[in-house]
Amino acid sequence: MRWRGRRESTNVEDRRGLGGGKKTGILGIIILLIGAYYGVDLSSLVGTSDVDIPQSSPLASQEEQELNSLSRVVLADTETVWGNYFSRHQQHYQPPVMVLYNGVTHTACGTGQSAMGPFYCPNDRKVYLDLSFYQDMKTTLGAGGEAAFAYVIAHEVGHHIQNLLGILPKVHQLQGQTSRTQANQLSVKVELQADCFAGVWAYQATQTGLFETGDIENAFNAAEAVGDDRLQKRSQGYVVPDSFTHGTAAQRLHWFKRGLNSGDPNQCHTF
Repeated sequence: MRWRGRRESTNVEDRRGLGGGKKTGILGIIILLIGAYYGVDLSSLVGTSDVDIPQSSPLASQEEQELNSLSRVVLADTETVWGNYFSRHQQHYQPPVMVLYNGVTHTACGTGQSAMGPFYCPNDRKVYLDLSFYQDMKTTLGAGGEAAFAYVIAHEVGHHIQNLLGILPKVHQLQGQTSRTQANQLSVKVELQADCFAGVWAYQATQTGLFETGDIENAFNAAEAVGDDRLQKRSQGYVVPDSFTHGTAAQRLHWFKRGLNSGDPNQCHTF
């Protein structure tokens, strides 16, 4: 990626060094994820556990500085892309704040943990990111590369776009009125649309020269690596389709490509 020397976003809240080192059990992580998704603080239900989540790999100081700058550049680029889109529709774009943290942090959706991976909280309109996730992508998910990391950030910003357009509130309301399986299916549609929105950003990134040769392939790899089927197969050896909340590897790649090939958010109607 040709990101060095480009504008860095100032919509960043740096909490690194302020997080705790508390470890949470597997059940605790599931509870936190559910709370974060529905905008409910369930952190009081989570205590320490004898079963620990592996901690993210530490970053060398130079690498962390570079990832810090890269993340700010990507965020700034999304501000330009979505700012232009909203402007064309006579609306003012309110960009999200990106919170950088280590380990654990407080959010308006509950307690955030690095083991959850990057996430968006609609209640405070912030994207939460532990930079060590870059190492996790390389070592655990097999999806290394700066463009892969950029895709993840653009995906979370995609959730912010959904929030501004009123999509997230409507989906959350519907999920409270349906069965668990139907709620999961709605969640998949939300995630795939965020992938498509990330693709819309990637379309612009290729036009402006931010992406170099090979970057798109790295982003493709990242989209597939976080498919529910691949994650479940890797963690438990089998897949449970009814429990999918983000979509299969093929689905995630398809919708990312749809946004990338069209550059048009109107092509992202996963619902």
